[in-house]
Amino acid sequence: MSNTTKHLPRFSRYASLLLFALSALFAPLKASCATTERKESALELADKAFWNMNYPVADSIYTIEVRRNPGNADLYWKLSRLNVSIGESVDRTKKDERLRYYRKAVEYAKTCITLDSTIAKGHSWYAASLGIMADKTGSNEKLNRAKEVKRALDSALRLNPNDETALSILGSYYREAAKISWFKRVVGNAFIGEMPTGNYDLAKKAFRKAISIDSRIIRNYHELALIELDQNNRDEALKLMKTALNKPVIMPSDRRRLDEMRALLKKYSE
Repeated sequence: MSNTTKHLPRFSRYASLLLFALSALFAPLKASCATTERKESALELADKAFWNMNYPVADSIYTIEVRRNPGNADLYWKLSRLNVSIGESVDRTKKDERLRYYRKAVEYAKTCITLDSTIAKGHSWYAASLGIMADKTGSNEKLNRAKEVKRALDSALRLNPNDETALSILGSYYREAAKISWFKRVVGNAFIGEMPTGNYDLAKKAFRKAISIDSRIIRNYHELALIELDQNNRDEALKLMKTALNKPVIMPSDRRRLDEMRALLKKYSE
């Protein structure tokens, strides 16, 4: 037997000891790397809760953060967005309760704009909250607020031409304006003031751009499909509604819109 063969068992033992020592050395390093992974910030947790529609958790975190940092303008448009969503989740028969949330949403958006008028989301959520509040209080209020809503949308899109929230609300603005007849517009101009102007082509352009930026939002497919139905473009409307059925529910109003689209699909498929 050669000398090399005699020393193989001893070498094997040394190798095993060396591997054990190295693994013991690097084990704490691996553990420390795991513990240094970045933790989510309070705002990230609040945003995650919002998109999961866990509104009580989102509200509590945003509120705590506002108390800690009242000068953070971004917090206020997020609170505006949250209160619009909470209002939309309240039973539709509880009008006063819903309006209370919409009013809070308007005030939060106004605070955001006061603190920093260069944040597009402040203007877009001011338009959204003001528009939905006016819509719930009646036609006259909607017309009275139309000019203010359009001004806020113009500000948002001037600051960020790709603000999907502003584009979506702008699409609705143009859709509503397109439905006002010539006679009503003349009478409105005489007794109320300047009436909103717009047409279906402008509305469709706004909705399609909003979809190209964020394809998840069910609202845009629904509103666009309704315009296509108004224009007797049934095939395009059905296509949009079928696409919407595969999108995630991320807003309380999404469930209502999906129910309405299922009913329309059934109606036009019979």
